[in-house]
Amino acid sequence: MKTHLGRRPFTSMELHTLFSGYVYGDDKQAREQPKHWHFWLPLLAYYSGGFSDELASLELGDVDIDSTIPVLHLHTHGKIKARKIPIHPHLFACGLSEYVDFLKTQQHSRLLFDLPSKSGRYSEKARIWFSGEGERAGYMQKCHLPTVDQQGHKTALSSLRLNFEQSIRISAMQLGCKPGFYYLMGLKDYPEDDFADLRTLQKIVRGVRIVNAHSHWQRFCARS
Repeated sequence: MKTHLGRRPFTSMELHTLFSGYVYGDDKQAREQPKHWHFWLPLLAYYSGGFSDELASLELGDVDIDSTIPVLHLHTHGKIKARKIPIHPHLFACGLSEYVDFLKTQQHSRLLFDLPSKSGRYSEKARIWFSGEGERAGYMQKCHLPTVDQQGHKTALSSLRLNFEQSIRISAMQLGCKPGFYYLMGLKDYPEDDFADLRTLQKIVRGVRIVNAHSHWQRFCARS
């Protein structure tokens, strides 16, 4: 018998709690070993809809921040099509440009360079940090959020993709662009490999609501 009925997106209150937790505040946890990916992975998942393996595999060459319409080029998930996701403006407000400059200075090639792989996958380390394992509490537990609600529905890092899906479904419908929704989600319902109208995709992605306008990578680095 399954322990949960399925995965669900986070509620608005849960999102507020996650993105106002200690990673996005001013104080470190006792015995915390902060990594840059702890700050960036949840944000990237929420604002791009990417899976953790996709996002952790991003090379700097996949992060085009200098074009008229900046994009992330996601292309490593076997069941999901490659796609270019316009970068949500809030990621720049969180310090993405400064972070990329830091990576170049340090000669790192991967965007989430300090997220290690386990058994050839990045998602295992990400899952344990976010959801915990056994008696080890994850970020969700430290934010006092359950991984399974009273109805038996589970929340996890991949729930942030469901939040992205909810948001862009609405904005794509408002713009009358269902193909854009299919493309941004990497679904096979969109038969082509590319989407010519990046500006429309940008408008769709901007439909994702900003959570915690005060988040910034340098604030994360300066925590004490």
